[in-house]
Amino acid sequence: MLIRHLQQSDYDQWLPLWQENMLNQVSDDITANTWGRICDDGQSVYGLGAFGEDALRGILHYVLHPTTGSLKHVCYMQDLFVDKNFRRKGISRRLLHKLSDHGKLEDWERIYWIAAHDNESAQELYKSIGFKLDFSFHVLPVQNVLK
Repeated sequence: MLIRHLQQSDYDQWLPLWQENMLNQVSDDITANTWGRICDDGQSVYGLGAFGEDALRGILHYVLHPTTGSLKHVCYMQDLFVDKNFRRKGISRRLLHKLSDHGKLEDWERIYWIAAHDNESAQELYKSIGFKLDFSFHVLPVQNVLK
């Protein structure tokens, strides 16, 4: 299994995994923009791919950004997805270890993520590598007007 940053030439293999991760509910313009960000060294959106037998088996997208409370950047792991035919083979864990290795080399403060509480396999993995903070997660779409 080779874990490396995604490259422009990986698009055709990345697209089906991305679409499945997004439950096939993402528009073409968002897909194009996301891929463009991943492949643009001037952006702070990155992608890792797990390749086995020359085929992309899993993807991990992350965003680096500054934060208050630290002079170092933090990493938001936004997407972690493995082809359903290759799950439970350690691919997610290997992607996470590669991300952690990048963080150590680049001196990030931390990596953080969210996960659905009922995604039992993800919860099992995440509990084995990190620690859970008891916060609630809220979203306010900016089109809404506060009352």
